[in-house]
Parts: sequence; structure tokens; C-alpha cells
Amino acid sequence: MEEAARLPFAAWESFYVIVGSSGAALTGLQFVVIALVAESRRQSTNREIDAFGTPNIVHFCSVLLVAAILSAPWRGLTSVSYALGACGLAGIAYGLIVLNRARRQTGYKPVFEDWLWHAVLPLIAYTSLLVAGIFLRSYPREVLFVVAASALLLLFIGIHNSWDTVTYLAVEHLPKPKESGKKT
Repeated sequence: MEEAARLPFAAWESFYVIVGSSGAALTGLQFVVIALVAESRRQSTNREIDAFGTPNIVHFCSVLLVAAILSAPWRGLTSVSYALGACGLAGIAYGLIVLNRARRQTGYKPVFEDWLWHAVLPLIAYTSLLVAGIFLRSYPREVLFVVAASALLLLFIGIHNSWDTVTYLAVEHLPKPKESGKKT
């Protein structure tokens, strides 16, 4: 690997080990969220899951992918630039698909917070990755902070959205425990 290409990434090694591992672990925890959805009294449709559940897996896996890209032994910045740009572009395309799915599903009426966390913030994160891919070769040290912020934003989005789903189900749709007939 060229020394110029290796040096900016070396300082970020621990960060991407932590962030990538978190993305992988949180992907597994999302399966718990989906299991809770399956056990709720109210059955979700594929449209709701495609709009509000599956994107969390994509965000967590995107974080894992970005960590892998920045941890790989690249020969130069050009290939890394293309890989990050491709992730950003794919994320933007997927974000627009999710936006359309959220608008078309009928089982839940999204509120402002839903639009912010499920549509706006992911599009910001993926757009930042695309921009980072474009400018990585010119400003590698500065752009790596943008990539790190994008990865963290995607993690926080996934965590928020998973938690939001679990709390929504706990408050609105899970059966309430039956009271025992005993008086105290």
C-alpha cells in the first residue's frame, strides 16, 4: 500500500473496529426487534417492515461495509474513493426507495419524527458518504471525519429506529399482563 494512502487510515483503525463491530452486533439485535413485531397483537405487513424495519438492517450493514472498506489494504486512495462513493450512491437510491415505501404503506401514519429518522437523516448520511468519496483524494484527513460522522449517524439512526419500534410495540400493541384475582 502506498504510504500516502495508508497513513490517513491507520489513525482510524480502532474507530472502525469499534464501529464495524457495533454495526454487526446491532444487525443481530434487529432480529430481536422483528421477533417482537411478530409476537405483537397487531400484525405488520411487509410494506411496514420494508419501510420501517429493513432499513435498519441496511444502515447497520452499511456501517459494517464502510468499516471494512476503510480497513482493507488498498493500494491507493482512488479505489477507496470509488468504494465510498458507490456506498453513498447506493444508500441514496435505497433511501429514496424507503421514502416511497413509507409514503405508500397504510398500516401506520408516520409523524415528523418518523420522517426525520427514517428518511431525512439517512439521506444526509448517505449523501455525505457520496461527497466523501468524491473529495477523499483531495482532502483525505478531513474527509475521514465526514466518513466517521456518516457511519456514526447511520448507527444512531438504526439504534433510534429499533428502539422506537420496540417502545411503540410495548406501549401500543403488546398484550398487557393479566392481573391475578388476588386482593392484597
